Amino acid sequence: MSTYDWLTIQGVRDVAEQNYVEVSFKHGTRKDFYYCPPEIGASTSDVVVVQTDKGFDTGYITLSGELVHAQMAKRDVKASLIKYDVIRKAHDRDLERLDEARLLEKQTLVRARVLAYATESPMKLSDVEYQGDLTKATFFYTSETRIDFRELIKSLAREFRVRVEMRQIGARQEAGRLGGIGSCGRELCCSTWLTDFKSVNTSAARYQGLALNQTKLSGQCGRLKCCLNFELDTYLDALSDFPKKADKIKLPNGKAVLVKTDVFKRLMTYQIMEGRKRGPYVTMTVEQVHEVLKNPEADVHTFIAIESERQTQLAEETADEHDYGDVTDVVDIPLEKRNRKKKGARKKGGNRSGGQRDNAKQDRASGGSSKSRNRSRSRNKPASAKTGGDPAKATKSSRRPKSPKSNQGGESKPGDKPTGNRQSRNRNRRKPRGPKPGGGDSGK
Repeated sequence: MSTYDWLTIQGVRDVAEQNYVEVSFKHGTRKDFYYCPPEIGASTSDVVVVQTDKGFDTGYITLSGELVHAQMAKRDVKASLIKYDVIRKAHDRDLERLDEARLLEKQTLVRARVLAYATESPMKLSDVEYQGDLTKATFFYTSETRIDFRELIKSLAREFRVRVEMRQIGARQEAGRLGGIGSCGRELCCSTWLTDFKSVNTSAARYQGLALNQTKLSGQCGRLKCCLNFELDTYLDALSDFPKKADKIKLPNGKAVLVKTDVFKRLMTYQIMEGRKRGPYVTMTVEQVHEVLKNPEADVHTFIAIESERQTQLAEETADEHDYGDVTDVVDIPLEKRNRKKKGARKKGGNRSGGQRDNAKQDRASGGSSKSRNRSRSRNKPASAKTGGDPAKATKSSRRPKSPKSNQGGESKPGDKPTGNRQSRNRNRRKPRGPKPGGGDSGK
């Protein structure tokens, strides 16, 4: 997370020397406070080597001087609880090992996810952080249930040859570590400056008059946006003067239902119900609503008079600002011409489905199959199509007379001549099958 040390950058020197500094690791994803001896001479933006429980780590100082005490008071950290110190300023070899650790993190995360899947652990590994001396790796994960990951820790330690620490985080902390761009177009608040997360309810959206759309109210973490709490106090202060239980106002000949509330303009819009029918809309100020609640015997015409008065006042206020002329019947925009398709245009090309239906009926009536008829049609095509469009060759074939159709039963009488195409003639001239050859004669 980014921190702006404006005192040190402006060159302002603290009167009282402070020996505590704030050190950031891995681009601000983790911060901690350390004691810095005066002889080291480290200040803001210096890369230092700090002491850990086992080994050392490398980070850079984000705050020093008086601002550290203000930050410690904000996070409720006492100086007596700080037990680790700054060892020295980092040299070139420390920076090289830190770069090696950052390069190993990506491939380690991929391999660790494979091992977690192999052990069937119901978790989601989101990030890995190596210590500056490459002796320890912290794995951050999210899970909905408690997990027994003792076997996973053994597999990770055997695979990467380091001490392994598993740390469970929430969905908001995961989004803060990974970072991203919000719907506002800026970097996420949880990854830049927001350190403590408060619970967010849908009541915050109701007070601000927002639509209860889960996709629009959710952030990158899948939870409700933290920014819903930023302006909640301002809305609650503005709503303190609004009348209570004013959603429905009873009238002598009906009632008025609250439709819309403009918090900062202090306007409330009602719709007058005339029996079961919906009547006109009336917009009133908060003071006018209070007066109507005090006088429940007010007539509907009182509401309409209030609305007309407000509309007249708005017209007078906006008359001087906008002086537009009336262009009614002056500018005539022609209608767009549309090309409508004719209903009979489709019938010109022929309806294939209807033709296929007719052919099927004819086949059923004649007793023949549709396949044989389609084959006969392909053979009886004009010769111009077979000869490649040569009219000289097509004249002879076109003069050939068509063969008459066969009778309805599909069978020929003994005295009739063979009719139909070649396939039907062959079908009528079937020869009787002879006896099957024996096993010995078949070889001959």
